[in-house]
Amino acid sequence: MERRKIDRWSARHLSATASVCVAQATLMVCASSAWAGEQPEEVVVTGSRIRQNPVESVAPLQTATAADIDRSGEISVADYLQRLPISGSAINRSNNSSGNLGFPPDGGGIGAGASEIDLRYLGAKRVLVLVDGKRWVRGSSASGVSGSVDLNTVPTAAIERIEVLQDGASPIYGSDAIAGVVNIITRSDFSGAGFETNQGMFDEGDGYTQDYSVSFGAGAERSRAFFAASYSRQDAVFSKDRELSREVIFGAPPGVGGSSGTPQGRYIFLDPRGDVDGDGDPDVINLALNTGALNDGTTLPAYDPNNPASGDFHEFGTADRFNFRPYNYLVTPNRRVNLFGKAEYDVADNVLVRFTAAYTNRKSSNQAAPNPLFLGSDAGSGFYFDNIFIPADQRYNPFGIDLDGTDNLITIGRRPLEAGPRIFDQTVDTWMVSGTLSGDLQFGNKPLFWDVSLNWGRNNASQQGHNIFNSRKTALALGPEAACLAVPGCVPFNIFGGQGANGEGSITPEMLGWATFTQSDQSEQELNDVIANVSGDLFDLPAGAFAYAVGFEYRKESGSFTPDAAVQAGETADVPAQPTDGQTRVREAYLELRAPVLAEVPAFKRLELSAAVRYSDYDNIGSDNVLKGGIYWRVIDDLALRASYSEGFRAPNIGELFNSGSRFDSNINDPCSNYLANPSATVRTNCAALGVPTSFTQINQQISVQTGGNEELQPETSETINIGFAYNPSWAENADWIDQLTFDVNYYDIKLEDAIQALSAQSQLTNCVNTLTPLFCDGIVRGPGGSITAFANQLTNIGRIETDGFDWTVLLATSEGSFGSFRFQWANTYLAGYKEFTLGTNGLVATERAGIEVGSPTRGYVRYKSTLAVDWLFHDFITSLTLRYLSDLTEICPGTLVDAGVPEVCSDPVNLTNEMKSKVFTDLQLSWTPAVFDQQLQVAIGVNNVLDEDPPPCLSCDLNNYDGTLYPVPGRYFHARAALKF
Repeated sequence: MERRKIDRWSARHLSATASVCVAQATLMVCASSAWAGEQPEEVVVTGSRIRQNPVESVAPLQTATAADIDRSGEISVADYLQRLPISGSAINRSNNSSGNLGFPPDGGGIGAGASEIDLRYLGAKRVLVLVDGKRWVRGSSASGVSGSVDLNTVPTAAIERIEVLQDGASPIYGSDAIAGVVNIITRSDFSGAGFETNQGMFDEGDGYTQDYSVSFGAGAERSRAFFAASYSRQDAVFSKDRELSREVIFGAPPGVGGSSGTPQGRYIFLDPRGDVDGDGDPDVINLALNTGALNDGTTLPAYDPNNPASGDFHEFGTADRFNFRPYNYLVTPNRRVNLFGKAEYDVADNVLVRFTAAYTNRKSSNQAAPNPLFLGSDAGSGFYFDNIFIPADQRYNPFGIDLDGTDNLITIGRRPLEAGPRIFDQTVDTWMVSGTLSGDLQFGNKPLFWDVSLNWGRNNASQQGHNIFNSRKTALALGPEAACLAVPGCVPFNIFGGQGANGEGSITPEMLGWATFTQSDQSEQELNDVIANVSGDLFDLPAGAFAYAVGFEYRKESGSFTPDAAVQAGETADVPAQPTDGQTRVREAYLELRAPVLAEVPAFKRLELSAAVRYSDYDNIGSDNVLKGGIYWRVIDDLALRASYSEGFRAPNIGELFNSGSRFDSNINDPCSNYLANPSATVRTNCAALGVPTSFTQINQQISVQTGGNEELQPETSETINIGFAYNPSWAENADWIDQLTFDVNYYDIKLEDAIQALSAQSQLTNCVNTLTPLFCDGIVRGPGGSITAFANQLTNIGRIETDGFDWTVLLATSEGSFGSFRFQWANTYLAGYKEFTLGTNGLVATERAGIEVGSPTRGYVRYKSTLAVDWLFHDFITSLTLRYLSDLTEICPGTLVDAGVPEVCSDPVNLTNEMKSKVFTDLQLSWTPAVFDQQLQVAIGVNNVLDEDPPPCLSCDLNNYDGTLYPVPGRYFHARAALKF
């Protein structure tokens, strides 16, 4: 059957009326609904290698077009996909924290400046990303070795549509396709030229966004070529510029939850000269330098060991804590250049060679508050700072005694504002090249399709970290002055000063020149992939041809992360890390079968069975095989049922296998903080047994957790069940005002075994305190003052995940009348359950996550997400209204609220939980495609979050007091677009 050709501009104009389309019994993609009466030719649809009528697809599939992305105002494909109800929580432009928290405990690296996609809340590493049906190289950001694709590397200007498979597909595609598959289909319009620009800005006057793209296509009798180039720029939005994010904890008094690394300094030590409490032991001194008092080495601040909280010092309190929020980004600045080209040549009438190449250059930046300096036995900052020695005669030491991290110094916390914020600049270059030779022939009287492709991709990334302190050099500058001055360039360091009455600061540029350095990190990933496929028909059945697809794939992936030499040597005062280097090789073979067994008989308009099997052999983890089976039953013309069962697997990625050590600073409530007031006698007894002083109060909410890979990891395995139906009522076709009406419902159930993860740090610490069991307590080390100074947390195959839920979509399109026509698209996802099974005191213990905000790492499991898109087509105009609903979440309140005596900040202070209320976000757009220009010009303006609805405050979230993986940046966002085609 000859494929119907459709002018791309017209298709875009039509598809702008749909936000999400579902490949079901009635339509395949948005544009296809324009000619629903035609039978489309057999094509390869995401989720199968066999050519088939997309109308009869057994897999639940959602499809969005380039026009849908345009309408959203987003310039990143990831930002658009994260708006869909089926998406979970993933890093993006507003949830990206390079240098602020460290390396996430999944071994996947920070992903600084990257944007990823998560489906079913199973994590981005369990989503397979394809471009034109082929794997894309995993991301690099010079901050670890990621297990996920950075969607910023996919050129948006080259996208025709995106197909999201809501089903496990490991038997078809191999590893990673547990939660689903995102297949980005690139453009193939080989004629004409076009120009498009997008501009946007928040109503606060920040976050200016601009995007420009040009495209050219041309063809001859046997050859065709297409090229697209684009430039995108996203400017920053600062946390300080939104009420929600400018304080440490929204709604709490100033200082609550803030850092004890302060500009005036916090000093906790034992002073043998004083015994104010009269117990015969040295007092624990806990002081801060008075605001405005400046220690410049000429006149030392006044300190009285018999009355420490006097003179120029006072007892450290909540109000002294430092607010680090204003330094963070709400939106990370990002600039991208994308180049994409595709060329085809007809070698013969039935043989085609195609070359595709893409290049992306990304320059992005992250920012955090000035590098805090923590010194002493309870600092947990590494060898040089934990074992610091500051002699009594150090020129800036105001206390008149030696301060020794192995003896009397518990903690010094100083925030050197003089150094400026930590800034992390990334430069990432991504190349992807693919060559495919394909064709078809007649084998007997049956068609046979074949293709062979070679695919190569590479990411090179570098990151420069500015204003980072070198702990070895700082420790030398704080030690005996003779030792410092004997080293060329060493300048004695003043950690005891403050900011002074005029905020001039006591740390001089000369001190900073010695103590700080520019950190240079590198990472890279490379993909080599060879694929060969053959498909066709074997023989005829009464209902159609028995079809098959068989193929082979060889894939090699390699990756490395090389931190700065000072970081590797343990000399950084920021997040430590060790190198990662490794590779994986796999040889795979698959077989897929499809058998239409019945057709055009009572109760069986069509009955089709499908099956697939894949065998994978990895060099480093062994072999595995997975199966899949499916049934498609069209009962009558109006109703089709589908069901599938699939096994899945995910091989551990390079970061999970070979990460040799890094750190994550997690928000954790220490049960031993103020434990004498704890109502549990067990907690009081066990904290004392752990050697925690009765006076201990948790110094900082963040506790450093040491993470690492594990070369003994085995693949994750899964079982997925999908059951659904599609209903296209024929009675609607007889209604004068209805052009199209469809219903699609899908139920999924996923069980994941041997989940690769570390123990929950919070659960591990809580179980340790409650039981004193070595299984939980081993690896947790406390300093003399009670603070946790080491917390080992290695990745293992320890857990299980069970999740299930429903998706349903309703599409209604009206016939055109005097007031134009309307289209209503309602897409929904309901998370019925999400249980994580992790090691507890009596084996694996289930934790229900549905409806819960975890907070650290930031991750919210919304029970119900819904998107309603309403489009009004009238003459040359399309008016679009989109409503996005997210149900409420519950979070655990931070322990700092209890310690500060303000639990009432939480909505339920008795149970120490907080409700993050449900939200509705409203977007509006008007587009104009004037007929007078033969529809070659299109102009659109829009406002996202028209009603200026703020995200619900999140008290436990790592960044900015809201979950940036789920909710939009606070504020109205205005955007405009213009496109011209020649």
